[in-house]
Amino acid sequence: MSLTKSTAVDQITVTENGIILYREATRIMEDGTELTKSYHRNSLTPGQDLMGVPANVVAICNAAWTAEVIAAYKA
Repeated sequence: MSLTKSTAVDQITVTENGIILYREATRIMEDGTELTKSYHRNSLTPGQDLMGVPANVVAICNAAWTAEVIAAYKA
């Protein structure tokens, strides 16, 4: 019997005002069979510090958060 735990970002959404919403799925597996799955949701505002944020979410933030989007959000 082998138990494993994995976490992966399975959903990323960009709203019209630049807010990034993402969901992380945590799965507990036993010998390749999923026993449980839980979700944790996060949100990021334009220009926010991205320390500790998963790399694929940071890539979306860098693409979506242009100087214009950050200025409009802060206005």
